[in-house]
Amino acid sequence: MQELEFYDVKTKNKFKATEYQIKEKAGRCFAVAKSKAGTHECWRVISKDQAAKLKK
Repeated sequence: MQELEFYDVKTKNKFKATEYQIKEKAGRCFAVAKSKAGTHECWRVISKDQAAKLKK
């Protein structure tokens, strides 16, 4: 998978991840990765075009 940058709001740090899931919620697309510093998830908004490319 392509490497994406995420922002962890709990630890206030950015990190890069190649392991994430593509989810759609309320008509918007998100990349969801597990936090490097805890058990919570970090969500990043992505475009529908980008989501389609990443799902391949």
